[in-house]
Amino acid sequence: MSTPSQDQPLWRPDPARAAATQIVAFQAWAADHHGAPAAPLAPTGTDEVAAARYAALHAWSTEDLPRFWGAVTDWFDVRFSTPAEAVLTDASMPGARWFPGARLNYAAEALRRSEQASDRGKPAILHLDETTERPTELSWGELRRQVGSLSAALRDQGVHPGDRVAGYLPNIPQAVVALLATAAVGAVWTSCAPDFGARSVLDRFQQLEPVALITVDGYHYGGKDHDRREVVAELRRELPSLRTVVHVPLLGTEAPEGTLPWSALTAADVEPVFEPVPFDHPLWVLYSSGTTGLPKAIVQSQGGILVEHLKQAGLHLDLGPDDRFFWYTSTGWMMWNFLVAGLLVGSTIVTYDGSPGHPGTGALWSVAARTRATVLGTSAAYVIASRKADLHPGRDLDLSAVRCLGTTGSPLPPDGFRWIYDEVKQDVWLASVSGGTDVCSCFVGGVPTLPVYLGEIQAPCLGSAVEAWDVNGHPLTDQVGELVVTAPLPSMPIGFWGDKDGSRYHDSYFDTYPGIWRHGDWTTVTSRGTVVIHGRSDSTLNRQGVRMGSADIYEVVERLPEITESLVIGLEEAEGGYWMPLFVVLAPGATLDEELTGRIRSSLRTELSPRHVPDEVIAVTGLPHTLTGKRIEVPVKRLLGGTPLEQAVNPGSVDNLDHLRFFEQLGRDRRS
Repeated sequence: MSTPSQDQPLWRPDPARAAATQIVAFQAWAADHHGAPAAPLAPTGTDEVAAARYAALHAWSTEDLPRFWGAVTDWFDVRFSTPAEAVLTDASMPGARWFPGARLNYAAEALRRSEQASDRGKPAILHLDETTERPTELSWGELRRQVGSLSAALRDQGVHPGDRVAGYLPNIPQAVVALLATAAVGAVWTSCAPDFGARSVLDRFQQLEPVALITVDGYHYGGKDHDRREVVAELRRELPSLRTVVHVPLLGTEAPEGTLPWSALTAADVEPVFEPVPFDHPLWVLYSSGTTGLPKAIVQSQGGILVEHLKQAGLHLDLGPDDRFFWYTSTGWMMWNFLVAGLLVGSTIVTYDGSPGHPGTGALWSVAARTRATVLGTSAAYVIASRKADLHPGRDLDLSAVRCLGTTGSPLPPDGFRWIYDEVKQDVWLASVSGGTDVCSCFVGGVPTLPVYLGEIQAPCLGSAVEAWDVNGHPLTDQVGELVVTAPLPSMPIGFWGDKDGSRYHDSYFDTYPGIWRHGDWTTVTSRGTVVIHGRSDSTLNRQGVRMGSADIYEVVERLPEITESLVIGLEEAEGGYWMPLFVVLAPGATLDEELTGRIRSSLRTELSPRHVPDEVIAVTGLPHTLTGKRIEVPVKRLLGGTPLEQAVNPGSVDNLDHLRFFEQLGRDRRS
């Protein structure tokens, strides 16, 4: 378990700045109007007082769900075209019924700032790619006009509420326009990044049978143009449901025969028409990692995402009209959908299309400096890569505008926390967060009024009834347990696409603890209310009855400069033994000799425990990842246990099959 080396926080908010946050104002207002626990307007005093104040608000938010979520919609002035009969009429999981009878439209809420004449000329989106030095701007007024034009064009093409519109697009402003236009119509959005190959895209899109495809001709990444026209042609052949294909000429090519040019569909000067849809009407479909079988097509609702993202962006990240919100992501990762949430609270969002490591590892820090981002989000892996590259972004760039740095994707190890405060900025709020595609949000994350402790996430998020449970369903404190959520969230899936009886959805989250969401992470909820994530519980290491999270091992091993990346697997053997190999990718020039192997073993024994020391350390040329960049553990475990590759993993879900074939061969060799 990763524990802080000291009880003193790495950072605590300035009292005046904390007092001015939206979450403080919300608590005072909700106490007056919705029965929230009262709190002073100025959260001054000790860290314990701030923690107790937030804990009281959090307890109310999870124990009185109707009042809390009703307060959220009132505070953010959600405009229902038809009011709800109630906030929550059935709190069971799965199957919670939120805001029955209500009608609204997500796109209308996202474009509210564009209704003000004084704001129409201000930037809604700042965009950069690898070829541009200064960001281009898309104003609120122009965003509104393009959404109006494209949504009208989609209707003219016969797109109706409930139809699916697919995007094969990078992180560019056109993708945001396409999402909002789709939502305005009441159609269902889904997207893949253009680095996904045809098979991976078809595994996703064929499940949904989209009627429209909005696609680029290629993209620019790592200093090179990548032509995707052949892939697009294959998608068109293999998606017979398509009636409309829209061509976005990112590489400057002509629209192929039978397609419509983006420029023609976004040229009209018309007001958007927002289809009023039920609260639980599908907004978009996201996809799980899908390492076995077809990816799970996760359906989330217009209303559920709207209220969850308003809460998360407005209260937890404290985003507002004066902010510039930049999270490095692709359209194939849920963080892109969450990036768009910045528009809901009137923030300017920053889209970046390119490699985080081109022309050098510091590319993202440079984007943040050039766009004057106030809230910057990245992955834990990028933070560690920056540390290993000996970057000094706080010294070399002007990051004075950055007030909050968010990390997600995998647990941020303590060394990552230290590096941020040493090399990025001493006075920066580090909002390490953890959640999932499953809810398109965070279960645990940042709170602007709380201190930041080494290696710990600040708190469970409002409305998220997070606990750590043992195998018998008993809550644990200061001990590792399964991360569970004991009350429903509005953004939980309304189901999986095509899962007619709901069995796949049920089995994914509710089969271990009936009526309780089991997320599949090992976690510790500490006695001071913070949270530590230890990695996925379905790839748990279990030696001599002691459960260990793989993330703890990665944090120690990857601190060594010779190790670029690592993967640890625990394999139960037929004769009752337990084999725990550690696979390492070496930095250029490094050699896995006895001295380095000894340092790896010694570091794990000293910093964790003798149980964490691997049976073997094996050098590999590379490790397999999902298409969203997460290292693959469970399929590797299956391969080492003898499962054939085609049964262990969906080949279209992996970034490099050759890396997987190494493990398949190693599994064969061990059995021969």
